[in-house]
Amino acid sequence: MTLHDEMEEIEGAASVERYRAPTLDKGLDILEILAAQTGGMTRAELVKAMGRGPSEIYRMLERLVARGYVARIEGGDRYALTMKLFLLAHSHPPLRRMAAQAQPLMDRFALETQQSCHLVLPEAGVGIVAAQASPKAHWEFRVRVGAQLDLFETGSGQTLLAFQHPDRRAETLAQWGVSDAEARLAPLAAHLEEVAAAGWREADSQQLVGVIDLSAPILGPQGDAAAALTCAYIAHYHDAPPVSRAETLEKLRAMTRALSLNEAG
Repeated sequence: MTLHDEMEEIEGAASVERYRAPTLDKGLDILEILAAQTGGMTRAELVKAMGRGPSEIYRMLERLVARGYVARIEGGDRYALTMKLFLLAHSHPPLRRMAAQAQPLMDRFALETQQSCHLVLPEAGVGIVAAQASPKAHWEFRVRVGAQLDLFETGSGQTLLAFQHPDRRAETLAQWGVSDAEARLAPLAAHLEEVAAAGWREADSQQLVGVIDLSAPILGPQGDAAAALTCAYIAHYHDAPPVSRAETLEKLRAMTRALSLNEAG
């Protein structure tokens, strides 16, 4: 290393030290530590992990809770990240990239099957329709982009629930902003197990008579559903030849496999 290189390295280190923001560093440390935990941490565990005083950790935790980045779980004894960081990230390029990546596949699906489909992501306790594709036909069923769907009473929502790891499902829902997750999951437990075992969901719509919801998960790196694609299948009397429901479902599943980050899709 030359003298010039050494001087640049020293100046760079001094610049980093000059612009330190200790309070911000504490907050970022908490977020980074909690991000690596699946079951959250107690305040005492955070204090030990960070090597800082309890009072300064407490104040920072309370601010992060107040701003919605961290939530108390298990009766307030443990702290875990909420979905806010995820939503901030996905409200910018990643969400646009997912919708942009999915849209041409969805458009082709709608053209080939003469059925509509929509992409749903979890946000703030509901499922948000992030993208939609419709066939070029006189009759169609579509869900509006931006519509909020109930996670427990729609095909898309139940698909998102079914493809969360059972050990993380209640915690994931808490991070999504769902209260009383375990109580609300209990009546659906058997159905969610069936959906997870099948690899997709096929059932009568709980909103519209004569519509069959076909839903499949888009899996993230850990194998949990990051999004769901749903086709509200309706029979057309004058299709020639008609695309069967079974074929439509297979095309939908092929689309979700192409979009998943996990080969299990």
